[in-house]
Amino acid sequence: MHPRFLAITSSLDDKLNELLASKPLAFGQLPTTMPRAGVYLFTENERHLYIGRSNRLRDRYFLHCRPGSRQNQASFAYKLAREGLGIKGGSYVAGPQTRTGLAATSSFVEAFTAAKIRIQQMAYRHVEETDQTRQALLEAYCAIALETPYNDFDTH
Repeated sequence: MHPRFLAITSSLDDKLNELLASKPLAFGQLPTTMPRAGVYLFTENERHLYIGRSNRLRDRYFLHCRPGSRQNQASFAYKLAREGLGIKGGSYVAGPQTRTGLAATSSFVEAFTAAKIRIQQMAYRHVEETDQTRQALLEAYCAIALETPYNDFDTH
């Protein structure tokens, strides 16, 4: 393994353990002094569901569950809504199965709203990571280690 990659990845497990050991927070409990950049985790009933990363952790949290967030801002809620409606896979060809097409249907709007409310009820944890390379690798490492079902690394 390349020495630089090894040096960057050697602390990923420690960061994962720090994330898991952090106090789970609920909607309305985010401290104003939380770190700006890092990796975050949503957990429901002790099951880790989604890991993400951001350079604006506090803002990113609210985008996932704010009532006014759109489909392109609340990616986790979008995935939950699609799953709830039995819609498999994404569509990148113009039409009714795209984000815009789905957003025009009342059934999707209802499912998307419910998903954002569901996310508000989930436990939220975060860990600081300001280095962009380590942040990206930590997100992938945590998603793999925790087997978070709503993370994928598909490309469009």
